[in-house]
Amino acid sequence: MLILNRRRFLQLGSLASAATLMPQFLKALERRPLAGAGNKVLVVVQLSGGNDGLNTIIPYRNDIYYRLRPSLSIKREDALSLTDEEGIHPALRSLKALYDNGDMALLQNVGYPNPDRSHFRSMDIWQTASSSSDSWSNGWIGRYLDAQCNGCDHPTQALEMDDTLSLALKGASNNGLAFTDPNRLMGTSNDPFFKALQAQHHTEDGHHNVEYLYKTMGETISSASYISQQFKTYQSKAAYPNTELGKHMRTIANLVMSDINTKVYYVSHGSFDTHVGQQGQQQRLFGQLDDALDVFVQDLKANNRFQDVVIMTFSEFGRRVAQNASGGTDHGTANNMFLISGALRQKGLLNPGPDLVNLLEGDLQYQVDFKSVYATLLNKWLGADDRAILQQQYPHLDFV
Repeated sequence: MLILNRRRFLQLGSLASAATLMPQFLKALERRPLAGAGNKVLVVVQLSGGNDGLNTIIPYRNDIYYRLRPSLSIKREDALSLTDEEGIHPALRSLKALYDNGDMALLQNVGYPNPDRSHFRSMDIWQTASSSSDSWSNGWIGRYLDAQCNGCDHPTQALEMDDTLSLALKGASNNGLAFTDPNRLMGTSNDPFFKALQAQHHTEDGHHNVEYLYKTMGETISSASYISQQFKTYQSKAAYPNTELGKHMRTIANLVMSDINTKVYYVSHGSFDTHVGQQGQQQRLFGQLDDALDVFVQDLKANNRFQDVVIMTFSEFGRRVAQNASGGTDHGTANNMFLISGALRQKGLLNPGPDLVNLLEGDLQYQVDFKSVYATLLNKWLGADDRAILQQQYPHLDFV
């Protein structure tokens, strides 16, 4: 009889909890022909913590901006010019080049009605696509999986580069899978203790939770092998930065180019919660973002896949217009989103910049509901029923 050490059980339970987030469609994919170029992919980059949109896309001809941020504002001569009125943060040089090449669109004043300034609540709203008055237990990508994968012979999937799965990828009956390294996932699933534990599950007492753990362990062994095999079919030669985000983008690139039939990748970067010392923190995080996305886009272009991929960035809220007394900014509301792809129909700045005259309690007022961005990507990019998934009809935009 195998004795289950508590610490080892918790380690295996952590892996198994990842496996529970791996729907049966991954096993079905073992029998599915691989998708070639043309398989459309969405890459979601979450700027966690509430990125300051006003110091990202800078209204450098607006006196109010400089008056309310006497020491925190980005100087006109330092901003990278996009138009006569606005520029982009100086750390985002590669994104500026994408903008100049017509590979990036920028949406400003994105938010939702009755905004919540709590990190956790606002992130839940963005990840579930609920209204601010509702609390939903599943995410917009998870519901996409529910709609596309239930009862079909050729299911889709979503993968997150993290140790735990975000609410965004949790559906009612299907979930994405969270992991950081396909090889480590495979190695852990091949642990002799893991396999021995799974093999002797019939000797246990049949408790539902224990049986569920054994079941998911067994599924992990098969699915981890499939992901690992696909991961090995392409290994990028591009020089990705040796940062956490750089490593995650390299993993995504390897999987995109391997033709694994993943439709959505999800990765987080941050924290952008810049109450104190904002300039240095945002500069550092933007440098990492810029470096990682630059290599990722060039990798996609070199492999003729850039036209098949849309990269979308978002943050749970922006920051207040006025700086605080600690050289930073506090939780705000509306923000901007980057959309990067070789298949954009609209490019550049898609809408006017923030209205700094008509503030609401010191905050920007949103003009574009983020759920319209989701609806557009679900319908026009992923070919899904956005109204059913979002449980309401939102206007479609024209960037794809």
